[in-house]
Amino acid sequence: MAVFTQEQMAQAIADIRGKIAQAAKVSLRQPRDITLCAVCKTRTSETVRLSAQLDVDIFGENHMQELVAHAQDGAYLGKDAHFIGHLQTNKVKKVVGTARMIQSVDSLRLLEAINSEARKQQITQDILFEINIGLEESKSGISPSALWELAEQAAAMDGIRVRGLMAIPPAGAEDSETRRYFEQMRKLFEKLQSSIYSNHSVDTLSMGMSGSYLAAIEEGATLVRVGTAIYGAREYRNI
Repeated sequence: MAVFTQEQMAQAIADIRGKIAQAAKVSLRQPRDITLCAVCKTRTSETVRLSAQLDVDIFGENHMQELVAHAQDGAYLGKDAHFIGHLQTNKVKKVVGTARMIQSVDSLRLLEAINSEARKQQITQDILFEINIGLEESKSGISPSALWELAEQAAAMDGIRVRGLMAIPPAGAEDSETRRYFEQMRKLFEKLQSSIYSNHSVDTLSMGMSGSYLAAIEEGATLVRVGTAIYGAREYRNI
């Protein structure tokens, strides 16, 4: 499968938008309630710029270097970029303020580093807590039971605004099992929404990728992260 041209990307996005509308209807919501995040991992700034001219809402970046490069190149054309990959504390300085939202907060140490940098920049950094919903040893994210202590600690940080949760279910799970993980995430999300914290504004449940975004929406996702279905094959380069 080759990397898509802009015309192919436009057709792919139109197809995805149609499917999002159908899934939103199943979950008794409107298509506008679902944010389409174009995951541009490994893409060139030119490819990102071409896709930014199309009907995507935001961009998702897995690597600090690509986030910074695309931002410096103006590739997003004014649209927001979210950081969705594993974030090391020594890279926080360049991600805070560049990414509108950091979706992958998975430790107190990282939370504190983000808060410290946000305060230095005199901004409020939107974040999501990444939940390791499948409790996989090889995957980042916190356990569902660890969420509440971290959410409480975040409430004392004035450089942070908690916007919700993100998850990546186990890759090899059956569709029915993946849907159960999505359902568990929705319940956690709803519980977090009902919790009262001074700096939490919980409105984002980020789950579902190219192969699972329809089930994710049907189970309550407000943001889906779609990469290869928009761009085609990944462009592997040195990063």
